[in-house]
Amino acid sequence: MTKLYVGNLSYSESEQSLSEMFGDCGSVESVKIIMDQDTGKSKGFGFVEMSTDEEAKAAISKWDGTERSGRSIKVNAAKPREKREGGYSQGGGRGRY
Repeated sequence: MTKLYVGNLSYSESEQSLSEMFGDCGSVESVKIIMDQDTGKSKGFGFVEMSTDEEAKAAISKWDGTERSGRSIKVNAAKPREKREGGYSQGGGRGRY
C-alpha cells in the first residue's frame, strides 16, 4: 500500500511540489504525474510512493479531501494496473481490404 493515487490535481501541479507536500508525512520514494501523450500536459492525477505503509496511511489521512490550488484532491491507495485489451493486434493496425 505504499503507492498512492492522487487525483483532481491542478494541471499546473509539479512533481517537485507533490514530493514536498507528501514529504510532510515521511520519506517519498517516487512521484509521477501522468501526462497526456498528445499534448504533453498533465491529466490531473498522479502517483506518490511512500517508504512505508504507515507513512502512506498518514498521507491519506492528512491530504485526502484537502484543498490545493482551488481543487479538492483525492488521495487513496493505488490499485494495481489492470491489463487492457484491444488496440492494434493484427497487421500493425491496418484494416483488411
